[in-house]
Amino acid sequence: MRPAGIRLAAFTATRFSSRELERGTSPVMLWHVGATIALTRYAFRDDRMDLRVLAFGAILPDLIDSPVGLIWFESLGSVRLVTHTLLASAAMMIGVVLSTRRGRPRKRWMPLAIGMLMHLLLDAMWNDPETLWWPFLGWEFSQTGFATAGAYVESIVSDWRVWALEALGLVYLIVLGRRAGLSRRTAWQRLRTTGTLDAPIERTSEA
Repeated sequence: MRPAGIRLAAFTATRFSSRELERGTSPVMLWHVGATIALTRYAFRDDRMDLRVLAFGAILPDLIDSPVGLIWFESLGSVRLVTHTLLASAAMMIGVVLSTRRGRPRKRWMPLAIGMLMHLLLDAMWNDPETLWWPFLGWEFSQTGFATAGAYVESIVSDWRVWALEALGLVYLIVLGRRAGLSRRTAWQRLRTTGTLDAPIERTSEA
């Protein structure tokens, strides 16, 4: 995907995601992984960024908050909790800085915080200010608007727009994988051991 295409996809996808959130639903994992890798590669132009760490950071908020929110949905009324806040992403970034040495170790783990921040962007968390700025606007999280956890899950499963974004993320990952030659064992070994791909980031000069 060319840089101009990534810019267009970023604009339309974040707008699309915002409408999802207004209904209280959001895409699941493939969208977050694919869009985070695409936008981060374009923004940072870093071929050596560990995509394994970045992808984990991209889904970490949902891995933590969703099970907790679904189990205690009746009392919390939300599945976007502490790790969907700016405070959590900032704490992760500070934690990486304080716990790693400058240079390669820090560069390896900083994508974890970047992935978490990208998750907030792709979830359009500005639509949920009580959660985004928690606890500075109070101790309550933004509500989903659904009465039960089952109704929330059903809204995700039945919403074609959620699956459209998931498909978009999957298509990008497939295209990137083909560019990186992941059909070769050496390419898979490189990704598994270093988190990098043999897919140079295109750089175009402005007209």
